[in-house]
Amino acid sequence: MTLGSVPPKFKVSIDRDQCMDCGRCIENCSYGVYRREGDRILVESRKCTACLRCVAMCPRDAITLIEKPVDYRSHPLWTREVREDIIKQARSGKIILSGMGNARDLPTVYDRLLLDACQVTNPSIDPLREPMELRTYIGKKPSRLKFRETESGDIELETKLAPNLELNTPIMIGHMSFGAISLNSQLSMAKAVKEIGTFMGTGEGGLHKELYPYQDHMIVQVASGRFGVNIDYLERGAAIEIKIGQGAKPGIGGHLPGEKVNEEVSRTRMIPLGSDAISPAPHHDIYSIEDLVQLVRSLKEATEWKKPVFVKIAAVHNVAPIAAGIARSSADAVVIDGFRGGTGAAPKVFRDHVGIPIEVAIASVDKKLREQGTRNEISIIASGGIRSSADLAKSIALGADAVYIGTAALIALGCRVCGNCYRNLCPWGIATQEPHLMNRIDPERGAVQVANLIKGWTLELSELMGAAGINSIESLRGNRDRLRGYMLDEGMLKILDVLPAGA
Repeated sequence: MTLGSVPPKFKVSIDRDQCMDCGRCIENCSYGVYRREGDRILVESRKCTACLRCVAMCPRDAITLIEKPVDYRSHPLWTREVREDIIKQARSGKIILSGMGNARDLPTVYDRLLLDACQVTNPSIDPLREPMELRTYIGKKPSRLKFRETESGDIELETKLAPNLELNTPIMIGHMSFGAISLNSQLSMAKAVKEIGTFMGTGEGGLHKELYPYQDHMIVQVASGRFGVNIDYLERGAAIEIKIGQGAKPGIGGHLPGEKVNEEVSRTRMIPLGSDAISPAPHHDIYSIEDLVQLVRSLKEATEWKKPVFVKIAAVHNVAPIAAGIARSSADAVVIDGFRGGTGAAPKVFRDHVGIPIEVAIASVDKKLREQGTRNEISIIASGGIRSSADLAKSIALGADAVYIGTAALIALGCRVCGNCYRNLCPWGIATQEPHLMNRIDPERGAVQVANLIKGWTLELSELMGAAGINSIESLRGNRDRLRGYMLDEGMLKILDVLPAGA
């Protein structure tokens, strides 16, 4: 007995009166939705992923797309998504893969946090007329400073400062590896962060030689698979990040499908051509905080204690005590990745059901570190679903020093969040290693778009700070008085340490 076909997710239509039969839809669609038969262009809607490449490239706006043109009988429990997942697994007996971040219709805490603004008694600050200090330093800060007076009467700093990254804006680009995304995508972002004066992550895929000119703005990653890791790689990075977990798939390792491992990816990652790059769930030399201390110190020793070392963890239920342990491990920053963080490929069940929101993770970690007197010992970098300058400002007010953005940077390059990154067919040239697709990204133009996004958010952050009467990013960090909760329950407000609106 056959299961039959499921209703199509999308219906693609061509307005024949507008269509000029130029064939650009056929050329641009990498999923095979369009084909020519005789003098007509035919459509196979079942192959559509809603990447919208065809819509963007059609010169006559002749293409329309309708979501769920035919649906199942509605049911509150057995939703369309649930039924189709069951049918997929009945056919395959396999794990369902997905891309991007958590796609469930869950409340977003950021949207229920409201920022403060000055009125009458405490005047706001105009960032167009008064300086706003947005420089951010990521790394250990001393608990106190010691000075000494020289024989000539000059004052010198006696305290030895730990290496810090200096950012012109508290926005960095998170780790997206070569292999998961194309080299042209990485080059676009590398050029952007160099222009802005900030940093980006390499991901766990090593560092391609074409990125060497931007190495002073690169944070190299050491993941459980140790792909591409050697002393040359470590020495090239401005900082080193140990990846323990990822918000989109806490508790499991990474997976790059073999069809994405071409010669360049193979050489950079130091793995066989065409082989799946699978990172183990744990680091096989880390089973305790003491083991983590050894790796942190080993990486510092290997790079002569000249570079800050970060530790990245997924936002999970006990994130605060984990971060407290990391703060005592000699690490310089903890990266917390929330459950809405993106990924190139993850089991759908992990992406949608494991982990906690980044907002509550930031607040609980900041509170724990303050209680233990170690907040200055380590910086907090927040990631996983940062969509706007408002999310950025709220993250810092909750306790983060800076944020990583990922999906937002990809959208600036053209991504339409269709969630098919793992298929190696990205028609925008982002999540693919196919030369004819990846060449659709011009790194020079891509760099302008990504840099413009960061500039726009930075300007808006300055305006939000000025409206709140704050002229320094340090004064915003952990300043929960500038936040109010709206339509959040008492338990959530307590965890966030935020008052309700009107209080």
